[in-house]
Amino acid sequence: MPTEVILPKVDMDMATGQISRWFAEEGARVKKGDVLFEIETDKAAMEIDAPASGVLRDVTGKEGIDIPVGAPVAWIYADDEAYGADVTAAKQDKGPISPPVEEMSAKPTEGTPPTSHSVTPPSALPGISPTREEIGQSPSGARATPLARRLAREAGLALASIIGTGPYGRVVKADIDAAIAKGGFKEAVIPEAPAAAIAAVPSAKPMSDDQVLKLFEPGSYELVPHDNMRKTIARRLVEAKSTIPHFYLTLDCELDALLALRTQINAAAPMKKTEKGEAPAYKLSVNDMVIKAMAMALKAVPDANASWTESAMVKHKHADVGVAVSIPGGLITPIIRHADEKTLSTISNEMKDLASRARSRKLKPEEYQGGTTAVSNLGMFGIKDFAAVINPPHATILAVGAGEERAVVKNGEIKIATVMSVTLSTDHRAVDGALGAELLVAFKRLIENPMGMLV
Repeated sequence: MPTEVILPKVDMDMATGQISRWFAEEGARVKKGDVLFEIETDKAAMEIDAPASGVLRDVTGKEGIDIPVGAPVAWIYADDEAYGADVTAAKQDKGPISPPVEEMSAKPTEGTPPTSHSVTPPSALPGISPTREEIGQSPSGARATPLARRLAREAGLALASIIGTGPYGRVVKADIDAAIAKGGFKEAVIPEAPAAAIAAVPSAKPMSDDQVLKLFEPGSYELVPHDNMRKTIARRLVEAKSTIPHFYLTLDCELDALLALRTQINAAAPMKKTEKGEAPAYKLSVNDMVIKAMAMALKAVPDANASWTESAMVKHKHADVGVAVSIPGGLITPIIRHADEKTLSTISNEMKDLASRARSRKLKPEEYQGGTTAVSNLGMFGIKDFAAVINPPHATILAVGAGEERAVVKNGEIKIATVMSVTLSTDHRAVDGALGAELLVAFKRLIENPMGMLV
């Protein structure tokens, strides 16, 4: 039987992906492990290998369009298989049509260090299996195109009663039209279970596209379709703000001692040879020291280094700090693992590497997934203070404003000091107000007494 090639899930948040280019054409002979195509997720570009050797046929995955995770994009026929043979059997086979987990791997595109992990078919990933709709199936198990499913739903037809004439028995639009003409079987209406009491209060529905566009004069705007990154950012932010009870704490930190220490450390940096000649082995930024201070504060207040789940509190043993990096079309949060245990120079060099590859969309999934907290710094734009949205499953995120000279009172006298405002957003389910305040005070102590970050 031919081997089905699916669009794999390479990111926990991935629901759809786009094929940016095919490396093999219809009818081409491929070997197991050859690169078949490159997919664009919301955060990275990955190359997908052939799960079997043979001839590539029925390439349905088109470049540049959203394709649901788990959807077939092509088939590979073995040398001894006639084209079209045993397709029905392959579709109805009780065993898995897709190749074994270890036989389909994804790797970053050129310029990305190779990864050793294999792409797991979505059905093998706990808790994130694709829906029937994502793989082109109705609740009854019938395979159908999205258009056919919508038309059948609108007409009240039971997909299971319709014989598909599309590729591999899929129900297509023509089949729905024919069924409507013949008066096909109606889908039984199954009453939905009553919603939970907490959902009984109706929520406001967002305006439809048409409602929004009617507010503006025709021709006064242009429509730019959302890419995968923007869709993911929107979905994650709505999820975060609607499910996490945010609580905010703000205080000011004096930076003069930190700036002086940073200058001393950078001046003492040894020189190293690079492709462009000799350069300092490191160059610390204020943000590097903020990352270190946040990590050490979490170690000093371990109860705040947590994540909320419905069954238990997840207490983390290490401080893994995500750092928001602006990239074309959105943002991404690469992670400094075990930041509490790393030196400032290590954090600085690692952050520069991660940020550079993030802007090129060359990060590996494990470099931006997870983490125990995050830092978002808009100080370089002159922003004084702001509140950041928590990135699940984190329980905290630190928003960092600009350092600026302000008048402060010391020992009854007005002095000039460089001051930075920071705001800690906490998930109030995991980090109460007093605990969040304790964490923020620990952070302030390290920023204003930065020698503590060197011991």
